[in-house]
Amino acid sequence: MSDPVRLQLLKQIGSADHVEGLRSLRDQVHEQMEALLPTRPVEQFNEQLNEVHDAVIHRSVVLAEAEMARLGKGSPPVPYAYLLFGSGGRKEQTLSSDQDSGVVYQDPVADPAEVKNYFKELCELVVFHLQKVGYPPCEGNVLSSNPDWCLSLTEWGAKLNHWFEEPAWEAVRYLLIIADGRCIYGDSRLLDELKDLFFTDMLNHQIIIQRMLDNTMRHKVLLGFFGQLLKEQYGEDAGSLDIKYGAYIPMVNAIRLLAVQVGIRETSTLERIKMLVKAGKMSKEDAAVYDQAFRIFLRLRLMTTEQNDDGLYANNGKLSSRKLTKEMTDELKSGLRLGKKLQRAVFKQTMGRLT
Repeated sequence: MSDPVRLQLLKQIGSADHVEGLRSLRDQVHEQMEALLPTRPVEQFNEQLNEVHDAVIHRSVVLAEAEMARLGKGSPPVPYAYLLFGSGGRKEQTLSSDQDSGVVYQDPVADPAEVKNYFKELCELVVFHLQKVGYPPCEGNVLSSNPDWCLSLTEWGAKLNHWFEEPAWEAVRYLLIIADGRCIYGDSRLLDELKDLFFTDMLNHQIIIQRMLDNTMRHKVLLGFFGQLLKEQYGEDAGSLDIKYGAYIPMVNAIRLLAVQVGIRETSTLERIKMLVKAGKMSKEDAAVYDQAFRIFLRLRLMTTEQNDDGLYANNGKLSSRKLTKEMTDELKSGLRLGKKLQRAVFKQTMGRLT
């Protein structure tokens, strides 16, 4: 997609006045970007693709606000920030992406129940709009329409405290989700305040680092003891490679843990690597090889199987090994060896801090 075409599409997305128009534009983008993947540098492709996702999601919130006004519900009663988590928060979405979202709104001075109800209805509309545009809700129900993920700043503070003080597996998972949070619409200062609470709690609950390490090390890279690629054994994906959970996620998790331990607020993995160097927590040499490995994983993840189920774009993160050339296979193996090295380094470094 040439720059003039892309800019024109972004302009059309930004002025779309109904969800059906947004869907048509997203379909165009999907088709055109898919054709460009083999020819573009991966970072440029990823940046441009996520710019489009951001524009579509942003416009969906605007349309939901307008619909609330048409329904006689008025404007947002207090400032708020619409947040993206997961790959959306990290600016690493593939062509197909689900919804991982939340809302933080300013503490109301009056009628808290009324304010809460407004945002409940608004978020239900946003989630519905995004489904119509092709974004399925995330399976874990981390959605702005879920009351647990649509809270005032004070309510968020209480929830974070609870998660930090009782760090069960699920609570730790939620905290790591918050670490990836990014404001896509609204008052970003509210997210800044939420992150202030998060990092203050991190300092006051050092035991959480051990729990986060356990979570971080859960997914192993898909490289066997003898250096062979570990393929899916059963089902319709037998013979394929789980690029998402066997290459991409282990690296995302490892870099994120290093970043949150030193208060880095950037959410994209490549930006976190740069900031770790700046903070003196990673050598330039290590950063260069991890950066390169991550770009390989990003490109392969963008090549994984695309599906369209009932109008919803979906991606299972698996890649047929037949799609890989010998050069790509060698690059993947090299990247996975670095992924293993990174996991070992993170384990050693984190355990060193705890002893």
